[in-house]
Amino acid sequence: MNRLVLIGNGFDLAHGLKTRYEDFLNWYWWQKLRIAATKHDEENNDLLCKMTILTEDSWFSIVFYDLTLKGYLEDGNGKAIYNYLKNNKKVKLELSPFFERIHNSIDVKRWVDIETEYYELLKSYSQSDDAISQMGMLNKHLHYLQERLVEYLRTIEISDKQVRTDIRRKIYAPFNISDFSPEGQQALKKHVATGLEQDTKSWDVKLAQYGSICYTSGYVSSYRDKHQGNVLLNDELPVELLLPNHIMLLSFNYTKTANLYCKEGSIFSVNQIHGNLDNPSSIIFGYGDELDEGYNKLKNKNDNECLRNMKQIKYMMADNYDRLEGFLGSEPFQVYLMGHSCGNSDRTLLNMIFEHRNCVSIKPYYYIFDNGDDNYLELTMNISRDFIEDAKLMRSRMVKKPNCEPLTNRNNN
Repeated sequence: MNRLVLIGNGFDLAHGLKTRYEDFLNWYWWQKLRIAATKHDEENNDLLCKMTILTEDSWFSIVFYDLTLKGYLEDGNGKAIYNYLKNNKKVKLELSPFFERIHNSIDVKRWVDIETEYYELLKSYSQSDDAISQMGMLNKHLHYLQERLVEYLRTIEISDKQVRTDIRRKIYAPFNISDFSPEGQQALKKHVATGLEQDTKSWDVKLAQYGSICYTSGYVSSYRDKHQGNVLLNDELPVELLLPNHIMLLSFNYTKTANLYCKEGSIFSVNQIHGNLDNPSSIIFGYGDELDEGYNKLKNKNDNECLRNMKQIKYMMADNYDRLEGFLGSEPFQVYLMGHSCGNSDRTLLNMIFEHRNCVSIKPYYYIFDNGDDNYLELTMNISRDFIEDAKLMRSRMVKKPNCEPLTNRNNN
């Protein structure tokens, strides 16, 4: 049995990285004004935003007198900068419909999912009289935003010092029988039985790759002699027999945070399914829900602009998807969710994983808010949308909350 760890942006946030879209927008506005202050013309434009001075003031005076005195630049408060420019009679601020939609989402929801906003606007444009032109321009705006997002993320430093012991132990923990339904427990028993049939030297090799991450007992041989090959899942079972054969960290992030936890080898691997910052051309940024009713309408438009940024299309540009399929088909597997919201922007891929014949358990590691609430229920609702063929599978495979825990142990590295 294997383990697949789905890593989303919450994983980066747990390491103190400023990788929210709101963090990116803070950086964007700060950069835009910094560049504007060095220019002497009246306009400051890019594909997302056009800023024009309506008075004889210069950008230098606006940035370094008005904004600096108010402390906006020191705080890096992108929302405050945006609101200041929007309400300033000295400046005419014009956002693209896509960029304006993003800011409106933050105002209303206090958060934003850029990929979902893109998809909703794309569906709207596809019904317009000028669909080809509007969708083409929207795709250009998304690509420009992607370039700026990559530029921002590459400014974030990541080091081995940020590794969290509590997260590492969770990733490499032995299987826990309480995480599995009766069907899953049968798969776990087969996993243990296979281990009992193997020579103990093969387990020594495996444990050497795990290193000191797991605290192993080292008595496989005595256990086999004692029970004569009978598989009993109880407290006496040596931890060696409950370690996953292989662990894949499936990172939906562009950063290298997941790589801090993985020694590449025959047992462990990292799969950055959406590309990485070292190779910007590998980045997949768009939407991935071909199960949505609107997707078929887009596909039937027979216009490639409709599908240009669909993730399920872009997966064909690299072998990451094939590697994932090979992993899923090789053995039964348990899924860990670490910082992934399981939203609809990745629904196609998540459906393939969760409803796969080899998936036997889905264990979400939830987040605890400052007021003591957590997002386990929200994760469960999101995951339920990823099950299409058989809703009963979700209730069978999901690990119930009493057997789950937070991703991080607060005040503990």
